[in-house]
Amino acid sequence: MACLAGGDFEWKLPKGFPRPSVPADNPMTREKVELGRYLFYDKRMSVNGKESCGSCHRQELAFTDGRARAEGTTGQAHPRSAMSLVNVAYATSLTWANPTLESLEEQALTPMLGEAPIELGLKGHEREFLNTLRGDPVYRQLFPKAFPGETDAYTLPNVTKAIAAFERTIISMRSPYDRYRWEGVSSAISDSAKRGELLFSSSERGGCFQCHGGWNFSAVRFDGSRGQMGEDGGFFNTGATAYAAPNRGLYEHTQKPEDIGKFRPPTLRNIALTAPYMHDGSLATLTDVIDHYAAGGRMDHPNKSRILHSFHLTDGEKGDLIEFLKSLTDEELLRDPRWSDPWVAGTGSERR
Repeated sequence: MACLAGGDFEWKLPKGFPRPSVPADNPMTREKVELGRYLFYDKRMSVNGKESCGSCHRQELAFTDGRARAEGTTGQAHPRSAMSLVNVAYATSLTWANPTLESLEEQALTPMLGEAPIELGLKGHEREFLNTLRGDPVYRQLFPKAFPGETDAYTLPNVTKAIAAFERTIISMRSPYDRYRWEGVSSAISDSAKRGELLFSSSERGGCFQCHGGWNFSAVRFDGSRGQMGEDGGFFNTGATAYAAPNRGLYEHTQKPEDIGKFRPPTLRNIALTAPYMHDGSLATLTDVIDHYAAGGRMDHPNKSRILHSFHLTDGEKGDLIEFLKSLTDEELLRDPRWSDPWVAGTGSERR
């Protein structure tokens, strides 16, 4: 593992993998990342003390929540599923279908202050929340270290900067497939998974790489560069549903009829852990997903991607493709203490 320093922060990335892009006004530091970890898991981030960022982004589920549709702290169901935060630092845009949202700092405000739908529900309670942080002995140590020299470090912009810094560190590059492909360990994945990779990369059958290409199995940006792929900057209509409001995808932001139903493909890293699938959780299993694409999409729609076409796979080939997708699971990610809940043991455990 090569340690790539960013200020006094060490990314600890595998050799050859790019360092994430970091905004100039929020440089990475160990202290800021640690503060972000505490905030990410603090249930006082919600208006009723019931949920935190970690409630919808659970480490053991590759930072998803296992629901078809996310649920806010007041019990309100959301129209879409919670996307994985794994490798979110490399994403070309954030959330399922907002082409303008590129900043993790800005994105953090949506669950905190959003009202349609309510997620954490802090809108109108910002001062009370910040006062809570000021009075906490843990945060009285963490905030000054993360933001040294500031007269008042307990601000909403600093909260979002710390959370964003923590989220940028959630990087998955230690799967069996990584050992096979990048480290040359042939035995790291099974023969079935190797056959599945060939199907994944086939233009005639499978063709998954056309939306889920590259080392992150999605479009990426990184320090010094930016990449996009496919049509419309990486947003696709896959014929999954009828795309009624409020799940009309890119259209919700552009108001262009040709954008109805277009969503950003998530990374396929750790995909075996992030069921159910699609933006609305409408496909329960990987087998369901494969059958959906083998049929060329379940629904006919004028905006359906030209990439989609029907193809035939035997049961054995479907099994091979699933084995390949399972080889993208990074088991170390699920238990790495760098991303674990600091409130579970020791100081602050009573708040759970």
